[in-house]
Amino acid sequence: MPAPQSVPGKATETYDVVVVGAGFAGMYMLHRLRGLGLKVRVYEQGGDVGGTWYWNRYPGARCDVESMQYSYSFSDDLQQEWDWSERYAPQPEILKYANHVADRFDLRTDIQFDTRVVRAAFGEGADIWSVTTSGGNSVTAKYVVLATGCLSNARTPDIKGLAGFKGKVYHTGHWPHQRIDFTGRRVGVIGTGSSAIQAVPVIAGQASHLTVFQRTPNFSIPARNAALTAEERAAFRANYPEIRRFAREEARNGIYSELPDRGALDDGDNERRAKYEARWSRGGLTFMSVYNNLALDRAANDTAADFVRDKIAEVVKDPQTAKLLQPNNHPIGSKRICIDTEYYATFNRPNVTLVDIGSNPIEEILPNAVRTGLGDYEVDALVLATGFDAMTGSVARIDIRGRDGQTLNQKWAEGPKTYLGLMSAGFPNLFIITGPGSPSVLSNMIVSIEQHVDWITDCVAWMRERGLDTMEAKREAEDNWVAHVNEVAHRTLYPQANSWYMGANIPGKPQIFMPYIGGVGVYRQICNDIAAKGYEGFKMMGADSLKRAASS
Repeated sequence: MPAPQSVPGKATETYDVVVVGAGFAGMYMLHRLRGLGLKVRVYEQGGDVGGTWYWNRYPGARCDVESMQYSYSFSDDLQQEWDWSERYAPQPEILKYANHVADRFDLRTDIQFDTRVVRAAFGEGADIWSVTTSGGNSVTAKYVVLATGCLSNARTPDIKGLAGFKGKVYHTGHWPHQRIDFTGRRVGVIGTGSSAIQAVPVIAGQASHLTVFQRTPNFSIPARNAALTAEERAAFRANYPEIRRFAREEARNGIYSELPDRGALDDGDNERRAKYEARWSRGGLTFMSVYNNLALDRAANDTAADFVRDKIAEVVKDPQTAKLLQPNNHPIGSKRICIDTEYYATFNRPNVTLVDIGSNPIEEILPNAVRTGLGDYEVDALVLATGFDAMTGSVARIDIRGRDGQTLNQKWAEGPKTYLGLMSAGFPNLFIITGPGSPSVLSNMIVSIEQHVDWITDCVAWMRERGLDTMEAKREAEDNWVAHVNEVAHRTLYPQANSWYMGANIPGKPQIFMPYIGGVGVYRQICNDIAAKGYEGFKMMGADSLKRAASS
């Protein structure tokens, strides 16, 4: 149902809350705010709900968190009734789930699709946000919540000649809605991150020839995906209360799995290799939780990295290709570790070529080829698996202006500054879901989304009960939190990698470790403690206090 439009001569539409984005964060935010009886409008630039899963439709796209855990926990009826078909759900099924949630809770009536928020400005006199959309319409709201997603601003690389390429160009983060068939075509894939690692085996099965242009190899673990049986689903559902509790309170990454009780060097070579073999055979992200110090100690990390490099050499028949696929410039896990289905084996196919553009960069795109220092590679279609302007990119696209007209982009010019990843000083009543400075992309995103949405909802209710009009982070609290986020990060191996966690994939972007690595459970407790202390580190103002300040 379309939102009311601004019409000349009519009053501007006013809401209690404007939410930007209708992915999993925006949908749950809407549901919770409705529970407070608030008037809410959600703006979504896509044509339907789903966020990341609306846009990422590339071949082989699926979640890297197991389906039974990558799902909402706020409704037991919902989690008991939905049948996931596979251990790792494919994109169409996740999107179907998002649509089911939207229908079940009648969310679409308050969402305006095909509409991008281009500007949000805080009016200090009235303490109201003015929000302008891509259609030129403006509304006002007391609160604005950014549910724009951490991986939603697809990055198109600046490569000479790309605009003159005669074939089709696709981006994995902005894939067409119709099925693309590469049968009989020569395809070039640029990039070897998570989306490429999922797409390459599927495209290789269709294309007459596939050329993969790799700048930096990534570590990938087999998914071992399989259909879920009715018995497996039932067992999981029966244990959901404990699974959800553990994910929220004990797991560092919001994923239910065994907690390791020892470091990698506490075991002998044979025992350690046997444990790695067992996790490799099981598949999935829990490979990195076999020991408790893989993210902290380089010598321990090397044992896991060496194991995976050996596995690559076992799978890939050509020694030179295997060597190119073996990462050597970063600790395993310090870049987003990938999970795959036959990725490394794909390079044994006669119709697949791996090109090292780390040592021989792409010089330009010709009308029918990609030119590197090694020569020209003829292609009929290009797939850009070049990632996202992560964590901050989707926020940076909006002209957000807080107190004294300062823009959020100006404030974040040298790196994002937030308190808890939830608010930024100088921008009252502006909340960010899974923003920089929170666990976000280092966690099961839905666990982190639900925690942030619940915290924001409780906070708004607390303010309303006390007649408080504005809330914003104190600069000292924000500075201390930013320092803490960086301090914790530098106790780990993560900053040793040029990763999108650091913003390293975007030319000119400040390289600061953006997510909070202290753990989902630890972070949740910090947030709860701050709320219990009357939202320590935030300043709140009500109408009465504003009047007193004006008269003093």
